[in-house]
Amino acid sequence: MTKPLSPKRPYLLKAYFDWLVDNELTPYLVVNAEYFGVKVPTEYVKDGQIVLNLSINAVGNLEITNDFIQFSARFRGQLQNIHIPMGAAIAIYARENGEGVMFEDELQYVESLQDQPMGFENIVDSDTQLKSKETNTTKKRKADTSHLRIIK
Repeated sequence: MTKPLSPKRPYLLKAYFDWLVDNELTPYLVVNAEYFGVKVPTEYVKDGQIVLNLSINAVGNLEITNDFIQFSARFRGQLQNIHIPMGAAIAIYARENGEGVMFEDELQYVESLQDQPMGFENIVDSDTQLKSKETNTTKKRKADTSHLRIIK
């Protein structure tokens, strides 16, 4: 019996990242923000995905391993630690010309999701989601009233 092959995704992601940087292009990473273990600012998630700029000028302490991508970055001036399990990486491409790769589904990442407790991510991220909802409510209230006044 042969040993199962390891996932291709981390190797392809590292190779494309290096290739993009070597060609002075801006690497953008598309992430499934709903994947178990993803830690990203939820206010920037759209349709369950987030696109992150991985350029050397945009991130600090970038670490790409076979299991995860981790770095720190500023969002609206606030430093945040980002953690992305490798199974959550959907694609990596160049901002300037769209060159890159979209990753295929791999059995190892689907199986790792099935091993996770159901609903656990809601407990972990409840504070973040609550803050996001409060911010959205505040924004809506400000938009309801006009900043213009009638002067006679």
